[in-house]
Amino acid sequence: MRKTIWMVLLASLMAVSQVCAQYSTQPKRKKVAVVLSGGGAKGVAHIGALKVIEEAGIPIDIITGTSMGSIVGGLYSIGYRADVLDSIVRAQDWNTLLLDREDLSLQRIAEREKQNTYMISTGITLKKNKGLSATGGIIKGKNLHGLFERLTSGYNDSIDFNTLPIPFACVATDMVTFTEYDFHSGVLPQAMRASMAIPAVFTPVRIGGMVLVDGGMRNNYPADVAREMGADIIIGIAVPDEDKSAEDLGSTTSILKRIVDYNTKNKYEENVSITDVYIPVNTHNYSAASFNSAAIDTLINRGEKAAREHWDELVALRQRIGNYTPKAQTPVVLLSPDSVEITSVEFVDVSPIDEKYIRAKFHLRAKDRLTSRQAELVTTAMRVDLFYQEPSFHLTKTVEGVKAVFTGGQKKASQLNLGVRFDTEEMVALQVNADIPMRRAAMTDIDLTLRLGMRIMARLDVAFYPGHLMRPTLSYIFHRDEINIYEKGEKDYNFSYNQHAAELAVLNFNVRNFTISGGIRWDYYHFPHVLKGKDSETSKKAFDDDHFFSYYGRLDYNSENDWYFPARGSKLHAQYVYYTDDFAGLKGKAGMHDVSGMWRKSLSLGERFTIQPMFYGRMLFGSERPGILGNMIGGEWFGHKLAWQMPFAGVNYLEHVDPYLVAMQLQAQQRLGKNNYVLLRVAAAQQADDLENLLDRSTLLGTSLSYYYNTMFGPLGASVGYSNKTKEPYFYINLGYVF
Repeated sequence: MRKTIWMVLLASLMAVSQVCAQYSTQPKRKKVAVVLSGGGAKGVAHIGALKVIEEAGIPIDIITGTSMGSIVGGLYSIGYRADVLDSIVRAQDWNTLLLDREDLSLQRIAEREKQNTYMISTGITLKKNKGLSATGGIIKGKNLHGLFERLTSGYNDSIDFNTLPIPFACVATDMVTFTEYDFHSGVLPQAMRASMAIPAVFTPVRIGGMVLVDGGMRNNYPADVAREMGADIIIGIAVPDEDKSAEDLGSTTSILKRIVDYNTKNKYEENVSITDVYIPVNTHNYSAASFNSAAIDTLINRGEKAAREHWDELVALRQRIGNYTPKAQTPVVLLSPDSVEITSVEFVDVSPIDEKYIRAKFHLRAKDRLTSRQAELVTTAMRVDLFYQEPSFHLTKTVEGVKAVFTGGQKKASQLNLGVRFDTEEMVALQVNADIPMRRAAMTDIDLTLRLGMRIMARLDVAFYPGHLMRPTLSYIFHRDEINIYEKGEKDYNFSYNQHAAELAVLNFNVRNFTISGGIRWDYYHFPHVLKGKDSETSKKAFDDDHFFSYYGRLDYNSENDWYFPARGSKLHAQYVYYTDDFAGLKGKAGMHDVSGMWRKSLSLGERFTIQPMFYGRMLFGSERPGILGNMIGGEWFGHKLAWQMPFAGVNYLEHVDPYLVAMQLQAQQRLGKNNYVLLRVAAAQQADDLENLLDRSTLLGTSLSYYYNTMFGPLGASVGYSNKTKEPYFYINLGYVF
């Protein structure tokens, strides 16, 4: 029996040895690497080329990339196939991503207004022994990093990139030593973010003693990195810049860009020489900033076309590789676009008072369902309300289930905002804003604003946070301006004034789209200069120096989806003010009652066409009505020159109207392409000296036609209009955000 067992074991061993020998004599399949170059927006062409490589049935064992190549490559390495990447890049709002625009849908209306006033916003941090420090780039890249965090959820911890479904590496440049740094491990979204940090444009990524920026500065086409990772065969996709002539280098910008382009040539030719199949993509007429929908579509198609031109080489390569069955891979995503049930919430590097504020505002509790959008809104509140420089969010699996982790990190010493605009009335204006948190046991903010131009304004707001909904505010405001008032299109009089105001908003209740406020205010007006026309009926006494004490209540609601060109939503403003000069009456009589309001609704008729009816008006009750507080119409925006100014289509300059005014406007808005808008407005109004005679006067009528292009610098456009009030046409140009 024992002999039989030994014979069976010996026979089995010989059979296994023969099988092993057979496999050992078979050639080992060569490792294939795909290398993706940097190139900004041009890098989306990689996706089209990857589609063809997949179609050819070529296995990808290693993937390396730089800048945009690191983003496409990093996502591909965890399982996103080319068709999915195609859908992802087309679905993004690149203006929001690249310009760090916040999703402020759950923030105060005032914060939304700030975002649509200033073209540049940057945080300033306070470093020990080094004073104030900016972030190192115009764009922080927080929205891009947030996108990377979501798309790589499940790979947000520090990991070895060789353990990914496809081993991956990407390249950055350490500005401390100006040397190449290759990421073979670490936090995947952080590595991708570092690799695409264009110097002075995006803030660098700081890891240890390194300051990491775009890898294209040292190795824009990292084929050598792929070879070091064990690649036997390299397929490379590149989006090279076109050669430049002397005529092309006619500006400072073009020369600086050329210097950057020259730096990206470092190691380029050497790496191309070790590439087996090199696929350059024609990017003529497109640049690193071509992130519009049409450009993305064209570049992806050009990438596919370029790869198909190498189809025979790819097929031959596939045959050299031999038998291969591609494995189906899907990305591991913990946080789905829908929601996930969290078993706990943890805050890291967040003060107890800040944690309490966030938990109360968003009602974060265990067993709640958390969507990716809710998580983004929490980190937005941490940035906007609590001044954390780069808060982040990720999910992690625990024994109990899934834990949501919000990390605060370093706080900003202040937030600086800058706005610049041009129009044909005022020419150039500049506005600077600084928001400074003074939060210890009591949460307090100081907000400073300075406007320079023909109209000068300075404002100081000190806000207190007794709770996440209440915001009592103490303010001081100074205005200096010179105003021209017209009558039927002709200049009636001109005056300059200095205004000092102090305001205490005792009630300041904020919740999502609503703001309810109420308080007391003091105003003092000084008129150093008043010039009347010879036929003006305005009394010079109307502009004697004066002061007022007023009590006010105000309601604002705004659910519009865009600040300047809404396609849906509503906006409401209602206000009551009681003016006095001694806290009770005005000029020895009863005070003046000021009732004003505005409501508009945006109704979409199709994807591009919107109808927007608007009703508004202001009524002044009382026997004493100071001239400086009288009704004014003109221009395109409420409160643009004077706080009580009301727009009226067809009237460009300020026109004095009667104390009782009701008006309506109908606007037709047509969107052309993605950011072009044509606006047709028709307005009508009734005015009177007495409420009972409101319908007795002839109706004011006006119309205007405008074209605007919505840009990162604000709306750029022009308007023409005509009204029976002025009886003459006008032309007006506006470039930039309105302030």
